[in-house]
Amino acid sequence: MELEDTNLSIKFSVNQIFRLLVFSRILRPSSKKGTYDARNFFFEDFKDFSLDDVYHALDIISNNNEALQKWIYDRSSNICSRDMSVAYFDCTNYYFDIGRSDTDTLDDNGNPVDKDGNPASTKYRKRGPEKNHRPDPIVEMGLLMDRKGIPLAFDLFPGNESEKVHMRPIINRIKNEFSDSRIIFVADRGLNTSDNIYYLNGDNKGDYNQRDGYVYGRSIRGADADFKEWVVSAGYRVDKITNDDGEEISFKHKSRIYPKTLHANVTKPGRKNPLKKDVSVDQKQMVYYSEKYAKKQQADREVMIQRAKDMISNPKKYDKVTSAGSASYVLNIAFDKSTGEIVNGKSLSLNLEKIEEEKKYDGYYSIVTSELNMSDIEIREIYRGLIRIEDTFKISKSEFSSRPVFVRTNDHIDAHFTTCFTSLVFIRLLQAKLENQYPVGRIINSLKNYCCVPLDTNNYQFTYYDEIIKACSKAFNMTLDNKYQTRQQIQHLLRY
Repeated sequence: MELEDTNLSIKFSVNQIFRLLVFSRILRPSSKKGTYDARNFFFEDFKDFSLDDVYHALDIISNNNEALQKWIYDRSSNICSRDMSVAYFDCTNYYFDIGRSDTDTLDDNGNPVDKDGNPASTKYRKRGPEKNHRPDPIVEMGLLMDRKGIPLAFDLFPGNESEKVHMRPIINRIKNEFSDSRIIFVADRGLNTSDNIYYLNGDNKGDYNQRDGYVYGRSIRGADADFKEWVVSAGYRVDKITNDDGEEISFKHKSRIYPKTLHANVTKPGRKNPLKKDVSVDQKQMVYYSEKYAKKQQADREVMIQRAKDMISNPKKYDKVTSAGSASYVLNIAFDKSTGEIVNGKSLSLNLEKIEEEKKYDGYYSIVTSELNMSDIEIREIYRGLIRIEDTFKISKSEFSSRPVFVRTNDHIDAHFTTCFTSLVFIRLLQAKLENQYPVGRIINSLKNYCCVPLDTNNYQFTYYDEIIKACSKAFNMTLDNKYQTRQQIQHLLRY
């Protein structure tokens, strides 16, 4: 895909800059300036552009963002077959190392506008519930991944907006542009809303193949009394399953098909606004018990309780951000809207009733689905695929050092995460091409070490070789084990 803007007269290659940004994100992650300054690390000639050109290119990359995602998907099947029978969606956030959120300029109707008064997007950098409870402004990312763990598409939205409404637009784009086949969408319990269920599966009637499916996690502690009673009642069975380590473990579970009432926004032909309507659908509900999960919940709660006790004793140490998670265990707690500080700290006490109620459901996990004929074990295995998307976020934040984000405008933030997304697709495709034998961290480490040093103007010595480079050589039918190569030979490899 040619990342050029035909409406502009530019004297640099956007494709070259994009390649530099993607390669650097995998091998030498840094700021845009740091990447530009270290461009001579690569054998390729990244010289015919300036640092200003790099920032100019970000605008063009942003303009081609969604088209590029589709282009990557279309061509990725030449490297690895894609499986869209199941797709995973999750959200995460990335922080900016700045003191305050961006402020939108609004017109008389409260809509964002730019400095010239033209319609504009809401600025991304807003305070919200950051994963590590940092007070910095954040941007949210929604990521969609195929069944093999390879990213499909992403979208960004302001850090102060709920993730619950941002799954539907990216799914709509996938269905319109990538594939119109039936897909089972999998998401965690935070996305389990009536609107999201109805959007995918409608009223659960009509042609099965015309409706997409869903597998969602479901909160037990936040469920209604009938569901909670069913969870702790009898009826469980125990099967033997094999875990990820190859060990045979007990799987305690039960399920039921239940008429679920959706309070959904239903779009009607001829109506501009959706109509709120109660819709009854059949839903398979499965619950299982895990001793390991019970111990984790107990340990996590104990950390929150200890902090809640300290909050009660020392309320001035905490505010709305730093008390996150523990505040729910404190009675009579209130925060000042302007400062976030705790108000009336002397009246605080531990919520013992809430703690005892939570203990009843330790170790239980629930998953719900539109797939009425799917077995409990199949439901669990499909849902467990969400681990891959969580791992992908970790790669982005650790190996790719994608945070804090060092660019400011929405367009530049879009472009930054477009390069991060492309890097994630590349490394997942490579991992799949190597038959998932190696973790991403080891693959990246080998790629970083596979370097050469000049012996003279035309000859180079390669200083590193390992089993992963050997596997790459076999997978792509490339000769990578020659210790000495000429400039021409290396350039031939780069054109492969």
